[in-house]
Amino acid sequence: MTPSEQIDQLIAGLPDWRGKTLASVRKTFLEADPEMIEEWKWMGSPVWSRDGIVAIGNAHKDKVKLTFSHGASLPDPDKLFNNGFGGNVWRAIDLFEGDKIDESALKELVRAAIEYNKAKTKKKAPASARAKA
Repeated sequence: MTPSEQIDQLIAGLPDWRGKTLASVRKTFLEADPEMIEEWKWMGSPVWSRDGIVAIGNAHKDKVKLTFSHGASLPDPDKLFNNGFGGNVWRAIDLFEGDKIDESALKELVRAAIEYNKAKTKKKAPASARAKA
């Protein structure tokens, strides 16, 4: 199965609000950037990537968690992050039953994560490759 098919299967296996929430968030991620890549990592986690990991999605018993791998470095003017403030790198959005997320704000956060990844990739490129860009 492809990673996208595995994510489809995960969502289908969550017939309650968590499946609907994960499906909605997934749609928003994919709409945020047409080159977004879906991956399946760590024995069962949907991962959205573009020039590096953007976010990981997990359905827990009482919430859907979106963990942004470099969230601490991202602007969050709409205050979507509500977990992970004790760490130096990641930040998360915990969604509970009945929560509504601002899709426009989430798209902007996803795009900021992609820009962060692109900038990080450019810094790692050899000087000769940066000169050509």
